[in-house]
Amino acid sequence: MSVYTREERNKAVELYIKHQKNATPVMRELGYPGRRSLARWYKIYTEEQETGILQHGRLWLLKHPLEKRKYAVRCCIENGCNFTKTVRDIGYPSDKTLKVWCDELAPGACKEHIGKRYNIEDKRRGVETLCSREGSSYEVAAMLGISRSALYKWKIALLGKEYENAMADHEIELSSKSKEELLSEIELLKKQMKRLKLENDVLEATNEIIKKDPGVDRERLTNKEKTLLIGALRKEHPLKELIDYTGIKRSTFFYHLNLQRNPVEDKYSIVKERIISLFKTNNRCYGYRRIYAALVREGKKISEKIVRFLMKENSLIVYGKKKLKYSSYLGENAPSVENIIKRDFHADAPNAKWLTDITEFHIPTGKIYLSPVIDCFDGIAVSWTIGTHPDSELANSMLDMAISTLKPGEHPIIHSDRGCHYRWPGWISRADEAKLIRSMSKKACSPDNSACEGFFGRLKNEMFYNRTWSEVSIDEFIKILDEYIHWYNEKRIKISLGAMSPLEYRRSLNLAA
Repeated sequence: MSVYTREERNKAVELYIKHQKNATPVMRELGYPGRRSLARWYKIYTEEQETGILQHGRLWLLKHPLEKRKYAVRCCIENGCNFTKTVRDIGYPSDKTLKVWCDELAPGACKEHIGKRYNIEDKRRGVETLCSREGSSYEVAAMLGISRSALYKWKIALLGKEYENAMADHEIELSSKSKEELLSEIELLKKQMKRLKLENDVLEATNEIIKKDPGVDRERLTNKEKTLLIGALRKEHPLKELIDYTGIKRSTFFYHLNLQRNPVEDKYSIVKERIISLFKTNNRCYGYRRIYAALVREGKKISEKIVRFLMKENSLIVYGKKKLKYSSYLGENAPSVENIIKRDFHADAPNAKWLTDITEFHIPTGKIYLSPVIDCFDGIAVSWTIGTHPDSELANSMLDMAISTLKPGEHPIIHSDRGCHYRWPGWISRADEAKLIRSMSKKACSPDNSACEGFFGRLKNEMFYNRTWSEVSIDEFIKILDEYIHWYNEKRIKISLGAMSPLEYRRSLNLAA
């Protein structure tokens, strides 16, 4: 960086004024300075002409205009030439700069304040205020009109044992009793500050490391979380204080610390893989109870709670449709048969109570309708038909297939809603010929057929919802739906049946081949 003399600067400024403040000819003729430097030199030159005060190259003095500098000097004189207090009151400049402004704009005004001496009471009050932190060191120094370094020298002279020789100058005379009291108060304050810092550090670490609310009760933290906190703060606080504050036992802390350094191999790794496999192969619709039942069937000994924990840890969640507000079609006012079932869906034997209804599947390529017959004994689908129209053929053919499975002497109750499919002559004649006992729900009361509605709900939750069917044709969907119902009958575990599928349950009772 080039340094120019006053004569070189004045020459450049005079040439700058001659060319009507055009910097280009000045730079071309002299070869210096830059445009910004020339503008600053011109500002210094004009201010020197106005005030008659030479700046001696101190460009940093021109950061504030002349009026602000005069105001600062006036405030400083009113404060008894206390530079520190003035700077804190008006917010500018530094103590060093303010002293230079006073020397140049008001020479001699602060000489009467230089060399002020403070008695022992002033010094003691200042040290007490500093140690008790009633105010910051800057505020205490500004109040007494001294610098921070002088304030700390007082503290060393009053309290430091290594400075006892400096007390022999007879300027400081402090009784031993006052000194002991002051030292004890300072020691107590230091302990309180140390405790507060420990509490603050623990709160911050709780939020940053454990990701919990800073206001959480430390007693509710687990031993593992307490160990993490202590490990993060050991460099700043003694181990004993951290252990006492968190309330963890010393042996427990070192136990968890050893686990963090030497993690134990996951003992559930094999069963975890099997749980994931079972969840995926069973249409992602098995909850932890059925997964647990499947593992028990395979001979694995594991707690049901562990299965639930591992499924939650691996995000194996069974999704279902959000429950909607109850709504039911009012139906028609035509006569119908009596409701014999009366919401009693329990049956002691197969083919005693049948339920039926029709449900719709809407996919981008069209609509598909399912009409099943459900046995109340074990929930098995006795027969079912799938089509693209909810017509009489769909219901009648389903009933024909269900009747064909009956043994001689079996005449079940067949329960339905009041839909037109179950009031047409074709349906009625088929039921009468097979000596089936017809039963119908009350008008506008779908809960009267809730067991069949429950079958539809489970089917849609496990097979239909939360999937994309945009690239699936109607024929492909019918095939998938048919395969699901076969799987439902033959393999799907029901906890109410002792963790067996409906077909397995019947075979266990020798009711099916």
